[in-house]
Amino acid sequence: MLALVEQALHRGARLDPAARMLGLTARTVQRWRGQDGGYDRRNGPKTAPANKLSPCERQQVLSVSNSSEYRDLSPRQIVPRLADEGRYIASESTFYRILQTEGQLAHRESCRPVKHRRPKEKKATNPCQVWSWDITYLRSTVRGQFFYLYMILDVWSRKIMAATVFSVERDQNSALLIMDAICHHNIDPEGLILHSDNGSPMKGSTMLATLQQLGVMPSFSRPSVSNDNPFSESLFRTLKYRPEYPSHPFASIQQAQQWVDRFVQWYNTEHRHSEIRFVTPDERHYGQEKAILDKRKGVYELARKKNPGRWTRQTRNWEPIEVVVLNPAPKRPSEEGLNKAA
Repeated sequence: MLALVEQALHRGARLDPAARMLGLTARTVQRWRGQDGGYDRRNGPKTAPANKLSPCERQQVLSVSNSSEYRDLSPRQIVPRLADEGRYIASESTFYRILQTEGQLAHRESCRPVKHRRPKEKKATNPCQVWSWDITYLRSTVRGQFFYLYMILDVWSRKIMAATVFSVERDQNSALLIMDAICHHNIDPEGLILHSDNGSPMKGSTMLATLQQLGVMPSFSRPSVSNDNPFSESLFRTLKYRPEYPSHPFASIQQAQQWVDRFVQWYNTEHRHSEIRFVTPDERHYGQEKAILDKRKGVYELARKKNPGRWTRQTRNWEPIEVVVLNPAPKRPSEEGLNKAA
């Protein structure tokens, strides 16, 4: 490096610009000239440090770090444990430096990522075959404190089967909720599928023991995948986007429960749900949907007879939806091709 600077100076260049061209300063070049040898010192000394570990010692560090006893521990844990055994191999910083050089500073043990499978497809052809439930937060007047709304929905009819506000989130409340829903509606829970998210209130020991005792089959979403529980997510969105939803926090758990009760009454008896041909959940749940949809179909057919020019196709489909699928299985390419051909 200094030879290039000297060559440039010999040809008439000034020291400062010549040094800058090489990424140096004039003062650095002058300092190197005054040192023994005058060679480029930016790469450190050319001789190995006297205290450098030998290849055998370096391999010993790697062998200890990757042993079955220490492979899950950091150097900060390894070095004191070795000292307890009366052994000293190297300092913690040396362990870290060697592991980093070998690319082993992260997880040194080979481990496979956990793969969570998609929940199995569940079909409902009648009420009380598949239920979906979840928990949502309701704001309170105390900053950082919430009320917890537990809500169960029948997937086939979209009827809210139970909705209770609790002050804490725990699996004992989940067990109370499912017991209340079954007793209130006087149904046989044997074979009922209860789908939920993957949280601790859903998978707690008390909740799972209650489901097993009742004969209810639990089903869970994948962790952090809200699309696996779309019915409950959609219901909570409807609840919190109602014009009547209070803009201010709830002052008490009683006030929150009263508002939820009014919402459940409206949703089950007045709300015409778009996914069940615009009948109310109660009408579908209690078998009134067929008569209502047949009447609508007659109205549309009569309107078409009076003004046939306004209809280029068939009248609106008012046939009841017979099957509701939760987490439908992805279609195979061959099935998609057949559907397009049809």
